Amino acid sequence: MTDTIVLKDVVPLTHDTNRYIFSRPEGLNFEPGQAAEIALNIEGWKDEGRPFTFTSQPDDSDLEFVIKSYPDHDGVTEQLATLKAGATAELEGPFGAIRDEGPGVFLAAGAGITPFIPILRNRARENDIAGCTLIFSNKTEADIIMRGEWEAMQGLRTVFTVTDEESDALETGQIDKAFLEKHISDFDQKFYLCGPGGFVDDVRDALTALGAKKGNIITE
Repeated sequence: MTDTIVLKDVVPLTHDTNRYIFSRPEGLNFEPGQAAEIALNIEGWKDEGRPFTFTSQPDDSDLEFVIKSYPDHDGVTEQLATLKAGATAELEGPFGAIRDEGPGVFLAAGAGITPFIPILRNRARENDIAGCTLIFSNKTEADIIMRGEWEAMQGLRTVFTVTDEESDALETGQIDKAFLEKHISDFDQKFYLCGPGGFVDDVRDALTALGAKKGNIITE
């Protein structure tokens, strides 16, 4: 089923990431972590639908998406960044993606944080975030999406690492086996992974090498 949605607001979060607020179609239901395909009503782009994760809660009156733009790709995300309030798009979904299967370690790289936004927000709202850790990798400190919100979530342990700059305040380097051994003491728990394919594959391999059960590793 396809619904028309109307852009209500665009709020910058970082230098290349925005929060998009759209009207919510009547009867649309979804779970935290699910996604939908969005096609922009712009000439030349109407058939270029792309999947984006709902970052709003299932009971919110509007739809929220947190989307990183990639200007060098000349793609849908770059077009999104040019939209003004009143623009329309076609939404189809929801579908698949990552579901909340209990507390655990959430490992994200860059825009891979998006499925974890509604899941961790919901847990924080329900005072059920104890036992959750967010390990978030970005190229630079300026790229960290919603850092303030993560650090303000009481009970959520956060570990930020940057790969393309030196930092005295944050961890530096890739999330590899040694990094995981340093920051995780219990590998008999749930692990949620989201990010570029290479990141997900490498972290999954490192986790299994450290004793994590394949059934406890949750990805898209």
